[in-house]
Amino acid sequence: MNSEPARIVIVDDHPLVRDGLRARLEAVSHVVVTGEAGNGDEALALAADEASRPDLVLMDVGMAGMSGIELAACFHERFPAIRVLMLSMHDNVEYVTQAVRAGASGYVLKDSPAAEIIQAIDAVLAGKTFFSAGLAARMIQAQAMQTPLDRLTPRECEVLDALAQGLSSKQIAQQHGLSVRTVETHRLNLKRKLSIDGQAELIKYAVEHRRT
Repeated sequence: MNSEPARIVIVDDHPLVRDGLRARLEAVSHVVVTGEAGNGDEALALAADEASRPDLVLMDVGMAGMSGIELAACFHERFPAIRVLMLSMHDNVEYVTQAVRAGASGYVLKDSPAAEIIQAIDAVLAGKTFFSAGLAARMIQAQAMQTPLDRLTPRECEVLDALAQGLSSKQIAQQHGLSVRTVETHRLNLKRKLSIDGQAELIKYAVEHRRT
């Protein structure tokens, strides 16, 4: 078991909100805040820096400039190993759906109790998804109406199409300007979202569901 505290970066364009979140998290022994950012560019810079690179980003949805949803998509593409947990004042299911499609693993309302925010962080760090109590049932209903392909991000759809063309991870990486490791992470995410176990099954699915 890893005894090191989980590393977290807080992203919000309101300093008072960041201060409040940091205060909440500093009371938790198994997490440590390695940085704060007020916009998308600052957040991406922190993720690229080995000294501050987080395991999880706690990110506001509504920010000036690059939105939290756009930033989540950037993290999912550039830093797929970093988990993203959205924090928002909006309880609109459409916001939640967009965040999930962008690669977020959870969505918590800003007025949630501190205990729920910590619970969400722990769940997302453990590789699970988490939604505030009021959103969970509505998300289940919305997801029941989706096909597995609806749950994929645009980049994951591109990787799936490339697999259908018979391209290797190295070729996909070259085609889209990604690292091979990033492509491999996307392949793992595809298998998880599509409930597929092996690489052969993933390629078969890709061929059968190739976009025209």
